Amino acid sequence: MNRWLVLLSMMLILVFLGLFLDEIGIILLCVPVFLPIINAFQFDPVWFGVLFLITAQMGYITPPFGYTLFYIKGVLPPDIGMGTVYRAIVPFLVLQLIALILFMLFPEIVTWLPEQLSQTVRS
Repeated sequence: MNRWLVLLSMMLILVFLGLFLDEIGIILLCVPVFLPIINAFQFDPVWFGVLFLITAQMGYITPPFGYTLFYIKGVLPPDIGMGTVYRAIVPFLVLQLIALILFMLFPEIVTWLPEQLSQTVRS
């Protein structure tokens, strides 16, 4: 199988699970399954961890069951409905999607700082 299709499938699974589970539940459920796959396809685990957390967060704010949406609604005035909250979350989803795509296309954005720190520690 194409390793990029497997990675995209894992990201889609995370978004789907984010509709129904919180981030901790997603981490506990998926990391033991996904990590051996990531290692087998020789992806950088730090890079995948960043992608994993961004995607889990995207699922966490995705309608209709995103937990964060209900937290936001809880602090809003009563006259503001869930429809308004759903529309208001769109820019945040778009920004996270752009970041996710950039990090997937250019892994150096994610791995540059850890590589610099590990070189500093070795010297």
